[in-house]
Order: sequence, then C-alpha cells, then structure tokens
Amino acid sequence: MSEKKLVEEKIKKLAEKYSSTGQDLTSYLEGLLYADYLSYWDYINLDTLLTLQVPKTDFPDENIFIIYHQITELYFKLIINELEQISNNGRNIQKNGKDLGWNKELTFDFFKSRMIRIIRYFENLINSFDIMIEGMSRDEFIKFRMSLLPGSGFQSVQFRTIELYATPVKNLLINDSKTSNTKNIIQNIYWSKGATELKSGKKTYTLTQFQKKYNEPLNSLIINLKGKTIWEKFKQLKTTKKEKEELSELLKKFDFYVNVKWKLSHFKSAVKHLKKMGVKKATGGTNWEKYLPPRFQKIIFFSKLWTKKEKEKWGISWLKD
Repeated sequence: MSEKKLVEEKIKKLAEKYSSTGQDLTSYLEGLLYADYLSYWDYINLDTLLTLQVPKTDFPDENIFIIYHQITELYFKLIINELEQISNNGRNIQKNGKDLGWNKELTFDFFKSRMIRIIRYFENLINSFDIMIEGMSRDEFIKFRMSLLPGSGFQSVQFRTIELYATPVKNLLINDSKTSNTKNIIQNIYWSKGATELKSGKKTYTLTQFQKKYNEPLNSLIINLKGKTIWEKFKQLKTTKKEKEELSELLKKFDFYVNVKWKLSHFKSAVKHLKKMGVKKATGGTNWEKYLPPRFQKIIFFSKLWTKKEKEKWGISWLKD
C-alpha cells in the first residue's frame, strides 16, 4: 500500500473515531496543528515529581526515606493495576485498536502474564530494600524519625488494597472471625489489631486516623470484590492440570513474597536501625518486634496451596536466615 493510501486510511479511521463525539475531524486536526510537541518532562510531570519530597528535618538521609517510600507506593499502584485486570477478566482490545470492553471469561494466558508482572514488581521491591537497611545513616534515621510521629507505613492503603484483591476477606480476619456485617468485618481484619498501644492495648492515633480516612472505601472494595478476588478467579478459571499447577506455583510465589519476604525486609530494617538502639516502638506506636514477623501474623492468601508443615513453619526459616 502506498504512503498516500495509508494516510487516507488513517484519516478515514480518525474521522470514524471522532464522529462519535459530535465533532468533525477537521476541528481536531486544527487543534493538533496548534498544539505543542510532547516532551519527556511534561509527559511524566518531572518538575512536579521532583517537588514531592518535603522533608521535616535538615538531615540529608530523610530524602532517601521519603523517595523510597514514594517509589514503593508507585510499585503498589502498578501491582493494583494488574490485580484489577485479573479481577475484571482483562481488557479485550482487538478490532483496529478499539476497546471492546471486559472479556466475559478470564484466560489462562492473561492470568499468567499478569501474575508474572506482579511477582516481578515485588521482586524489585524486596531486592531494593537494602536501600532502607544499608543505605541510610542509623544515627540520622533515629533522629529524623521522631519528626514523623504518628505517621507510619502501616497506613499504606495501597498495601491493604493489594491484600483485599488477593484473597477473600475471611482469610485476613483475626481468629477466623465470622460475620456477615461488613462494618464489623473491617474491624476484625488483622491490621486493626496491629497499631495498639503497648501498655494499654488501646488503638493508637495512627490506627484511628487510618480507619477514619479509609474504612469506608475499603468496605466498598470488600463488597465489590466478592467472588472476584485473585483466589476466586483462580478457582473459577478453566484450565488443564498442567496450567493449574503452573498458576498455583505463581500464586504461592506471590503469597510468599507479600506475606514473608516483604514483611521480613521491613523487620530486618527495624532490627538494623531500631533494635540496636533499644527502640521498642515504631513511629505509629506499634510493637514492631511483635507486629512485623510473619510467624506472629501468619497471614496466608492461598492457604489451600500450602502443606500443613509449610503453614506451621510460615516465615520461620527465612527469619532465622
């Protein structure tokens, strides 16, 4: 096909696309004529991005702390993007790039590809956590952390969102609490017991503020995800025995990365910076020695994929290492 015909074909498709807006193509072409060229810095909002670090102290290493947590939240956003696609059966873009909406059924290939992406994101996060462990001055951290009270990584709603997408909420409840009341369900999720004062056992300000801001949207998410969590999608998926085994291994890896490796990376950092200084409380008021180790929380997304022995030893061997 000649270049002229290719251009004519593209113009025809553009005219069809923009006719649905009630505007003619020439209006859009005129706008394109006057529009500026796209630059890298404008596309990623670089100038804005570089102003999002606002330290509370003059310690240089506080910038490391802020930027690493911002990077973590961006990775969480990537992970949630993949989880949403699995939950909603994946986008189906086929004819001439036209979005045909959500598929009626999730496919093995789509599920597998998204799980591989999610695992890759968590691998990068876990492997990069040495930035927090070895890459900051302990003396500076001990000092500037006091200006962060009562803020805490405990308050990361995106991490809580990942947990809710992964598994039915009953697997996140304390002592297998059973209730049909969604409002009570959110109160019984394990993290609601994580930020309590060491002496009194009362909720910390960190927890009450988190619940005030996020309980309602998290409640709505729990309702919307009924029957659509990653575990439920896995059970609904039509697969061969080999495909099921392949997905099972990916789910186990995801489970282990989130609930053992990622949490113990934080524990290792706390040991490096806090334990050696005799610090018992995290900035949110939690007893990090009791809250962070997976063997205490024992949160497992996909319990049926693990053996009894594996569940009994959950996180212990990695912690010893």
